[in-house]
Amino acid sequence: MSDAYVAIEGGRVVEARARAPGTTRGELVFTTAYTGYEESLTDPSYEEQILTFSYPLIGNYGVREERFESDRVHPRGVVARELTDDVAEWLESEGVPAVDHLDTRELVTGIRDEGAMKCGIAAGPDVTEQDALDELDQCKHMSDHTDIGAQVSVSDTTVYNEGGTGADVALVDCGAKGSITNSLVERNATVHVLPYDATADDVAAVDPDLLFISNGPGDPQNFEQAATIVDEFAGETPLAGICLGQQVIANALGGSTEKMEFGHRGVNQPVRDLRTDKVVMTTQNHGYTVAEPGDLEVTQINVNDDTPEGLENDDLEIITRQYHPEAHPGPHDSLGFFDDVLAMTEN
Repeated sequence: MSDAYVAIEGGRVVEARARAPGTTRGELVFTTAYTGYEESLTDPSYEEQILTFSYPLIGNYGVREERFESDRVHPRGVVARELTDDVAEWLESEGVPAVDHLDTRELVTGIRDEGAMKCGIAAGPDVTEQDALDELDQCKHMSDHTDIGAQVSVSDTTVYNEGGTGADVALVDCGAKGSITNSLVERNATVHVLPYDATADDVAAVDPDLLFISNGPGDPQNFEQAATIVDEFAGETPLAGICLGQQVIANALGGSTEKMEFGHRGVNQPVRDLRTDKVVMTTQNHGYTVAEPGDLEVTQINVNDDTPEGLENDDLEIITRQYHPEAHPGPHDSLGFFDDVLAMTEN
């Protein structure tokens, strides 16, 4: 196996084993998910990040395309204690550098203590520590990726389940997981997937029963056009949002967002509903959170740190979730979210 080096913000370099060659850079984050590595690796929310798996063995049930959330791998690089050949070969075919045989527990502890940080990776037979440090030097903070939506969104409107017997949904694609569209289609909705920079006229042309802002990567404050659409249609059309979508809607309606220390990424995040006092387990992948909800009411919070996990406004017919209720991967505790938002279209 080839040599590899991981350079971390501050200048520390960790030796590793190359499993997929190349040089890369991105924000170093970790997920605690122990299954669903195919879904995680194809989740557009990991764009411009280096994904570290805290679970020690990744790839023990192979690689199956039907589990993918998009048409490509989105993390810029992958780090694990041990990657199986199946996953390593898949990442190499995708041109995504990957390394293993390093102490991921130490990396995860460092991220938890110091926060998500810039990272550079060099992997392959002729790489040096300096190659990794050079990548680190060129790495940008996530908020500096001001047009990241263009990297993950559709370029033209795409329609799924045209002629469906349910609601017409305008889904603004800021980096949407495929399972969100599938969850809506399974409930007979016709889903019009619009680009992240769609205009109010583009949405009006759909004449939707529901406006849905998707998940996606990066700083929600960089998705200004999506916020403009929310402001235009709030109170006129029911609104829903997941993950980045919740943050965009909050920003549009007088709230604010902020970067978290190391974020929530995994399939075991407990969320408490403030109305029912019920706790559910959720799938999460985000590095920003709502700081002030604006015109929205906080209805759910994270049990671990009290950050907002659900926002609602009954008068404006808005329901949002910070976690991923489509549950790919993860628990199915919150699948009823899609029934709740589609119920708003019946009024």
